[in-house]
Amino acid sequence: MRKISVSSTLVVRFDGQFWVGIVERVEDGQLSACRVVFGAEPSCEEILDFVLHKWTQLTFSEPVSHRTRALAENPKRRQREVARELRRRGPSTKAQLALAEQRETQARESASRKRKEQKEKRILRFAQKWDKAKRKRRGH
Repeated sequence: MRKISVSSTLVVRFDGQFWVGIVERVEDGQLSACRVVFGAEPSCEEILDFVLHKWTQLTFSEPVSHRTRALAENPKRRQREVARELRRRGPSTKAQLALAEQRETQARESASRKRKEQKEKRILRFAQKWDKAKRKRRGH
């Protein structure tokens, strides 16, 4: 039986305009991230409601490799590492990189979709002009 290790972290912070949640998910050494905008400052109940009901609807970025350190066997060292992790502010830089890649991918897809739509509009306008000219020549 294969053992799968999954770890998720939600960091809620104020980015200057909105309250934003950064979700990091590490699964089998692969880190993927997701950004959620809360708007106004969320209460603990709203965050709990988000985790319970909307967690499955999150769209995570493409996974990037993430190396995890094994915690030391010494309980005091493990406690210090946990305290250090809790003091750390904000998401990891790997999560920020994953989100940047996701934004770039979405921008490329959006640009490609817009180009396709504009091309279809030009073709439709040409066909309409051609039909109008044809009708005009026939005297309609």
